[in-house]
Amino acid sequence: MQKKVVILGGGVAGLSAAHELIERGFAVEVYEAKKIPGGKARSIPVPNTGSMGPNGPRKPLPGEHGFRFFPRFYKHIVDTMARIPYGKDKTVADNLVDTTRVEMARYGQRPIVFPSRSPRTFADVQEILNEFPTIFGPDFGVSPEEIAFFATKVWQIVTSCEERRLAEYEKEDWWEFVGADQRSPAYQKIFGHGITRSLVAAKAHLASTKTIGDIFVQLLFDLVEPGPSSDRVLNAPTNDAWINPWIAYLTQQGVQYHLEAKVLEIHCTNGQIQGATIEHNGHTFTVQGDYYIAAVPVERMAELITESIKAADPGLGILQKLSEGGVSWMNGIQLYLTEDVPLSHGHAIYVDSPWALTSISQRQFWPGVDFSQYADGRIKGIISVDISEWDEKALNGKTAKECTREEVKNEVWAQLKKSINIHGQDILKDEYLDHWFLDPAIYLVEGEGDTNEEPLLVNLINTWAKRPEAVTAIPNLFLASDYVRTYTDLATMEGANEAARRAVNGIIAAAQADVPQCKLWKLHEQEIFEPWRVIDRIRFHQGLPWDDSLVRWGLSALKLAHQGGRILEQLLGVTIDQPLEKFGNPLYTIGTQGFDNIELRQELMEVVQKSVLDIVVQMAESQTMPEMIPDLSALQTLSQPSPPAATQTSTRTGKVHIIPSP
Repeated sequence: MQKKVVILGGGVAGLSAAHELIERGFAVEVYEAKKIPGGKARSIPVPNTGSMGPNGPRKPLPGEHGFRFFPRFYKHIVDTMARIPYGKDKTVADNLVDTTRVEMARYGQRPIVFPSRSPRTFADVQEILNEFPTIFGPDFGVSPEEIAFFATKVWQIVTSCEERRLAEYEKEDWWEFVGADQRSPAYQKIFGHGITRSLVAAKAHLASTKTIGDIFVQLLFDLVEPGPSSDRVLNAPTNDAWINPWIAYLTQQGVQYHLEAKVLEIHCTNGQIQGATIEHNGHTFTVQGDYYIAAVPVERMAELITESIKAADPGLGILQKLSEGGVSWMNGIQLYLTEDVPLSHGHAIYVDSPWALTSISQRQFWPGVDFSQYADGRIKGIISVDISEWDEKALNGKTAKECTREEVKNEVWAQLKKSINIHGQDILKDEYLDHWFLDPAIYLVEGEGDTNEEPLLVNLINTWAKRPEAVTAIPNLFLASDYVRTYTDLATMEGANEAARRAVNGIIAAAQADVPQCKLWKLHEQEIFEPWRVIDRIRFHQGLPWDDSLVRWGLSALKLAHQGGRILEQLLGVTIDQPLEKFGNPLYTIGTQGFDNIELRQELMEVVQKSVLDIVVQMAESQTMPEMIPDLSALQTLSQPSPPAATQTSTRTGKVHIIPSP
């Protein structure tokens, strides 16, 4: 007999779970509270913007909770997208397009622009080199020594074993880890606040170093490793390019998807879920199934945890504490322009913005979208902006939460102009701004409490232990949301999709179904650093701290390299920051013809890896070997408690053989 699964919540997690279940022969019903499917990922028609054109009705302007962002390290969600049909012989994954640049915009100063992918042309290389004088110059505000210090902290993350990250870095906030208190205001702004606020709307003084460090390293290496861009976006509004085709595919396969169906209560009796009460169009009814997946956000799930549920699984009672202090605001506003302003070909980060703004100019990535078919036909461009800081005073002297919706729009526009209209350039003109749309989840009412119906989970220190697994102690209740423990460990579409896969795997096991389990991917750990992590694992289990000897050696080498570079300048009669063609270098001629040979770059990486491995093996041979390296297979499921403190040391000594002897 076909088993039935009731999914409470129809956002990315709920849709992902429905997708995996329906393809494995389960009966699936999804109940979504909103009028539009997709959760935080949905497109939202802007009210009162549709009109009648000469050729028929025009569409309302596309609004969103926030712009879409698909980093290269996303594996789970892209795998699902590749299984959603789109048009003829295509999938939704084909609607992902690469950006080529990422921009750091600054007040009154020219922006810093980098390629958002590993260099493919000599122009990419030259663009990176041309930014060096700015980054290492006085106007950036961060000294070369501070940049070098931050690089050592990145090195510490990539060479630390997983056990140390979970046992130590989970308990340390990002601000402390990067030593922000002891460094310049510019360092604090960019490497302290900037990374955490723009990435996950988190506070640097509170955010877990494990989470921030792991994700930052993923993004960093996405930039330098050969392959797709580190930053991909959709080629049309989200529902057109992704959500609507997804719903169509799932319903065609047999999924029953219900909108405006809010879950009011989950009934638990004798340690089992017996049903859920749903409200739809003013009426309530009870739905029942063999298994239940709660795919609602943490703040909503906390409200649904009853005493009977806590009695069956006491660990779920902690969700209330997780929801109270573990969410923040990161919501979007769209600005609709009568003239398109492409800005950078990718995302822009406004490092001087008190509201931690990030943006993307959409039209350049929507080549197949006919803008004349929207609103009154006059809109030619859209700037989509995310606001990640709602509690800092802005140019108008108010926090975003203290503003009216109109004041939020005016202040965002002012902060953008101050960052973009520099050196007398008038790029963003007031007359261009024709319409705007602020996420309707935000309620800003003067004299009343400000609320946000869709806040974002943030990974605070010491919250990993408060987060549940997808498989609960209640045998027919499973969790699929971004607060669930996952490899991704971040409130993202990727984390929601992975949590859904874990929930489905739990159902497959509970039902003893003869179907394949959903595939899971760990975050990519760069192979070149694996020998260092092996050494650190040995040290961790001996109760030793992370070894910084190579860092100290590297800083000394950096000083020598800097001195050597200046000597080279004098010998050649040029400055290092000159464009390479000034050197008469034959590589310039080759580079202008293309530098996109991925196989060649991969071969170069292999040579570097082998060289590093040789060095590490020599270092490893001087390490002390413990009696036994613990079995790390538990990390594959992330179900283990935090590693115990390493208090025992071994008296056994000898060489560590990372590579078997021939």
